[in-house]
Amino acid sequence: MKLSRRASFGLVLAAALVGGCALFAPKPAWLLPPPPIQDAPVVEAGKLHRTTLENGLHVIVLEDFRLPRVALGVAVRRGAASDPIEQAGLATYTAEIMQRGAGDRDAFAFAEAVDDIGASFDVSADWDAMSVTFSGLSRDFDRLFSLLRDVTLRPRFDKAEADRARKEQLATIESQKDDPAALVRIRFAKLLYPEHRFGRPLIGTREAVAGLDAAAARGCYERNFVASNAILFVAGDVRAADFFSRAREAFGGWPAGEAPPVPPLPPATTPAERRIVIIDRPDLGQAQIVLGHEGIARSTPTRFSDSLMNNILGGGGFSSRLMESVRAEAGLTYSVGSGFSARRAPGPFSVSTFTRVPESRRVIDLVLKELDRIKQDPPSASELRDAKSETAGGFALGFETSEAIVAALVSLDVQGLPENALDTYRANIRAVTTADAAASARDRLHPERAGIVIVGPAATLAPVLESLGPVSVEKP
Repeated sequence: MKLSRRASFGLVLAAALVGGCALFAPKPAWLLPPPPIQDAPVVEAGKLHRTTLENGLHVIVLEDFRLPRVALGVAVRRGAASDPIEQAGLATYTAEIMQRGAGDRDAFAFAEAVDDIGASFDVSADWDAMSVTFSGLSRDFDRLFSLLRDVTLRPRFDKAEADRARKEQLATIESQKDDPAALVRIRFAKLLYPEHRFGRPLIGTREAVAGLDAAAARGCYERNFVASNAILFVAGDVRAADFFSRAREAFGGWPAGEAPPVPPLPPATTPAERRIVIIDRPDLGQAQIVLGHEGIARSTPTRFSDSLMNNILGGGGFSSRLMESVRAEAGLTYSVGSGFSARRAPGPFSVSTFTRVPESRRVIDLVLKELDRIKQDPPSASELRDAKSETAGGFALGFETSEAIVAALVSLDVQGLPENALDTYRANIRAVTTADAAASARDRLHPERAGIVIVGPAATLAPVLESLGPVSVEKP
């Protein structure tokens, strides 16, 4: 085991003192400092293997022979953030069509091939990546691997399936108009990022998706699914040497290509004063509220203290300051929470809640008050200790399966984070001080210029919100 500089020095110092032990009476055990915490590695030694093929394809294998199962897939380091804004929803659309037939199998035959072996299969897109994933029994590995290769290298993009997928995506977008929680999230994103893809939902907008077709989806696939932009991964009952051999045979001829750069992110709108947008729903007796501003990226150096500060503010469930103030003391909501939506580029920081329409202004005032208070009265040592305990405990619970671990390893690659970030995470959390948490509150929270979006009856809400800042009213 490699010793840290501090631990190595401690052993040298102990050895030097042995010769003078008669000069010093031994201390009682209860006066000795606790031994340094040694975190168990997330991945057992010898189980994780990596290689990169000549075409630039990165391959990750996590061996786990405890169960006769495998989870495997391919991820590419581009997602919805790379959609042209006039084609918002393209990555989601492309992922959906890629599920509907590959190689010699049309949509029905492909679904039947997956069902025949009782496997799970998905193609999905988030902001920073698109991924193809399969899971099933290890005895069916050959068939799973063949299906993965077909979806990754030979998706069909049949016109009939593309047309059907577009209609379904448009129907989902239309249904969001009847969902106040969806409406408030969508409008909040547009308020913060009016000229960037982040300002449109992952699923896209009605105007953009209506113009998509099989050719657009194929273009998205061809730009992003190139070997040098991809990660091939597997976890479970498979040996690394065998998988590497199969990877070279099946994917070695995949052209390296060059993925297009991610469009630069224009700065989030950060005016000098608050802005309020009311989505007018006269029929609602309960208002949906989101407020916030630009947050952090996954690679932001202060992300550990930012996360703990947010845990104390509103990310820590019933123990958070927001829950204590707005729910427990005031009794104005069942739920209120805050969070950073960290992505490869800075995503939003937001506080979300709901309440009876007549209580909307009071709830917003309490939320803004807590944002101000944590800046003036930063997290205490006991609050920070509890947040660290909760965060570290939740981290451990998140990696009980090899499938979850390999997914996290792929995410680290996509986000450009260090390969050892899982093993150093708990130490980085423990290293956060109260001064760090105070700095995060001071530097990351800006209630004085937060954007506020509320869905409810404008005739009731507008008069009571005008003193907070300029108010605009919009239709759903």
